[in-house]
Amino acid sequence: MPVFASEAFLKSVSGDYGWIGGVDGSGQLRCILPYTVIHKPGVRIVRFRGETVPLVSGFEIEEEKSFLNSTVEYLKGIGADMIIPASNNSLFRTYPDGALAAPYGTIINDLQQPEEAMWAGVATDFRQNIRKAAKNGVQIKRGKEYLDSCYDLVAETLARSGMKFRSRDEFKMILGNLGENVEIFVAEVEGAIQACMVAPFSRHTAYDWYSGTCEKPVRGAMHALLWESLVHFQKRGARKFNFTGVRINPEKGSKQEGILNFKMRFGGNLVQGYMWKYSLNRLKFAAYSVAMRLWLGGDVVDLERGKNGEPETVAD
Repeated sequence: MPVFASEAFLKSVSGDYGWIGGVDGSGQLRCILPYTVIHKPGVRIVRFRGETVPLVSGFEIEEEKSFLNSTVEYLKGIGADMIIPASNNSLFRTYPDGALAAPYGTIINDLQQPEEAMWAGVATDFRQNIRKAAKNGVQIKRGKEYLDSCYDLVAETLARSGMKFRSRDEFKMILGNLGENVEIFVAEVEGAIQACMVAPFSRHTAYDWYSGTCEKPVRGAMHALLWESLVHFQKRGARKFNFTGVRINPEKGSKQEGILNFKMRFGGNLVQGYMWKYSLNRLKFAAYSVAMRLWLGGDVVDLERGKNGEPETVAD
């Protein structure tokens, strides 16, 4: 199972969590969907912490869509007010009828191929940067002793983009609950940390969940860190590495285009799907939408739909 579907992770982010199962006519469990409930005064907000996880072969998109339609009805029945976009480690193949949806993607690296094939898939200039990092004294280390330093660097990286990070205590609690299913990598030069990554994992998939760099890192530091993490998780038996979230057809020259190109140059495949949200209470959902536009200019679904010229409409 994906690590984000585990109880250890779900209970870290909410005291109200669970799994919705899709069952066929014979009673066979076909899929599950992990979720958490965020409680605000007078509002119950559902957020999926992973995409639909098939448990059988031949689980087709049409079957998943039917399951998601039933999921919406179930959540209505338990008094949820809305479903907001899933966390960025999630990528749905489809979405329920009446949802507000936008294209989204991720980059997936196959870790079941030989290391030589993985290296051959890395872009030539990135391979040069990785070699350059070694010549510049970059050392890749991993361990929970780098937790605080990693937190500081991720928070600093987000702050440079005008974004806030979760609290240090919450960060430590989540990683503590994940136990042996999370790795912390750092790229270090003469004791100074240049780059870092927090990577939850299971045999199903390893994830680039949080990463950051100092303002002017040594050339190739992050390249070397990511390459070493791919090799490490391959040896640990993980089947895939997920770079967790890229925009589809980002604006030329934009930061989002730079992120997409950077992640793709490690040799992975672009997988396209959707982010979506759903109104289960029109008034409360409208209030959420206004708040998100005022705070961030909109959530990821709003921003991507707006980019494509799609107006926002609220489902009944």
